[in-house]
Amino acid sequence: MTLNELRYIVAVARERHFGHAAEACHVSQPTLSVAVRKLEEELGVPLFERAPGEVTITPVGRRIIAQAQRVLEEADLLRQLATQGQDELAGMLRLGVIYTIGPYLLPHLIPRLYRRAPAMPLQIEENYTAVLRERLKNGQLDVLILSLPFAEPGVLTQSVYEEPFVVLMPSGHALEQAALIDAATLARQDLLLLGPGHCFRDQVLQFCPECHQLSSASDTMQKTLEGSSLETIRLMVATGMGVTVLPYTSVSGYADAGELLSVRPFAPPAPTRVVALAWRRSFPRPRVIDVLAAAIRACPLGAAVRLLDAADAAAPGASA
Repeated sequence: MTLNELRYIVAVARERHFGHAAEACHVSQPTLSVAVRKLEEELGVPLFERAPGEVTITPVGRRIIAQAQRVLEEADLLRQLATQGQDELAGMLRLGVIYTIGPYLLPHLIPRLYRRAPAMPLQIEENYTAVLRERLKNGQLDVLILSLPFAEPGVLTQSVYEEPFVVLMPSGHALEQAALIDAATLARQDLLLLGPGHCFRDQVLQFCPECHQLSSASDTMQKTLEGSSLETIRLMVATGMGVTVLPYTSVSGYADAGELLSVRPFAPPAPTRVVALAWRRSFPRPRVIDVLAAAIRACPLGAAVRLLDAADAAAPGASA
C-alpha cells in the first residue's frame, strides 16, 4: 500500500470516473487502474463497482476512502512541517474565495498579504460555497474566505468583517428620492438577482421574502440572470432594467458610477453579511490565519465593520 495508491482511490471517489481521476493525478488511466486494482487485491475487498461510464463506491470502499483521505492529510502535514521548518508563512497557500467577495477584496488583500508574507505565494480559486466546502474537506484548499453561516464538522471559522447591503439603482430612478429603503419598498421594484447557487442571492431573499414571489413571477428575467456575476447585474442596472441589492464592498470602489448609478442604504435593521475565514482544524499553520485575518482587516472596507475578536473560532457560526 502506497500513498500514491491512496491518492488514486481518493481521486476516483471524487471524480467518479477513472479517466478524469487519472488526469487529476497526472498519470495514465492504465497506470491508475492497475494501481487501484492492486490495492483492492491487497485489501481483499472491492472499493468500486465498475460499469460503462459509471463508477460507484462500495459501502466498505466509502469507509476506506475516508480513512485514506485522513492519511493523505497527515502525510501532507509531515511534508509541510519538514519544508517550512519554523516558518509557517513559507510555502504555497491554497485560498478559496466565493464569487461575491473575490473581485472586490482580493485586489486590496493581495499586496497587503504579500508585504506580511512575501514567501507565501497564493493559489486562488473562486467558486460557489458548496464547491469550496468540498474542496476544503478534501484537502484541496487550505483556507476559505466566505460568508457566514458556515458549519462543517472539523472546520473552524473566524469572522473578519461585517458589511451592510445597499440598493443599487439607475440614476434618475424614483427610489433616489428616498433616504432609506425598506424590504416592502424593495419588493415592489423590478429586482435583479444572482442565479441559484449563490449564497448572496439566498441572503437577499431571506431579508425580503416578498422578493422571492417577484423573482418567481418574473421567470423570463430570472433565467437571464442565472449564473451572472455582480458586475453583470450592475451593468444591467445601469441600462435601466431594474434595481439590485449588493454588498457594500462591491459598490464602494465605483469611481465613475455617479452618472449612471445611485446607491441607497436600507432602513434599520439593515441586512448585513459577516465575512469569515474557514479552515480545517488540522491545518498545521495557525499563524497563516492570524496574518490573513490581519491583512483583510487592513483593507479599505469603508462602511464595513472590522470584527477584531480573534477568538471567533469558539463563537456561534464556528464548528468543530
